[in-house]
Amino acid sequence: IGFAAEKAGDDVKSGLAVGEVVPAFNVRDITGPQKGKTLCYRCRYGNAPTVAIFARDIDDSLTSLVKQIDDRQVAESDKGLKSFVIFINDDPDTIEPKIESLAKDQKLTGTPLTLIEGVQGPPDYKIAKDAAVTVMMWVEGELKVNRAFAKNKLDSAAVKQLVGETSKILGN
Repeated sequence: IGFAAEKAGDDVKSGLAVGEVVPAFNVRDITGPQKGKTLCYRCRYGNAPTVAIFARDIDDSLTSLVKQIDDRQVAESDKGLKSFVIFINDDPDTIEPKIESLAKDQKLTGTPLTLIEGVQGPPDYKIAKDAAVTVMMWVEGELKVNRAFAKNKLDSAAVKQLVGETSKILGN
């Protein structure tokens, strides 16, 4: 990996450090199989390779990332890849219809879109206020990838890199 790839997303520090144990946290499922319920996907997915996308709002880059991760999850289902999106927002009434539209418009099949209320995100995760998107990937409960992006900094090159980085949790 070249220098440019290592720099992608390093403009914001957000989330857990690589190597840390990933703690449990509850979310409200907006579009997944547990729609309307509060649950812990971290607990539900156990030691499976997991991509968690923490986002504050929906834009074209986030939409692209979510769709490509969802497609990757379907393609790698034999390896047990799991994913979910956690929207961090203090106005659930406004964002919830947008979340539902995202899932429907992109025909997401494997990636539940969830909501955690408040602007901090899960307390133990240290999501930065200035991070519009934080992507964490783990396997066996250990964080392997963490990339964070300020508003409007997640671009198509970064999306492509993130999708490729799923190999770090899939062992391929």
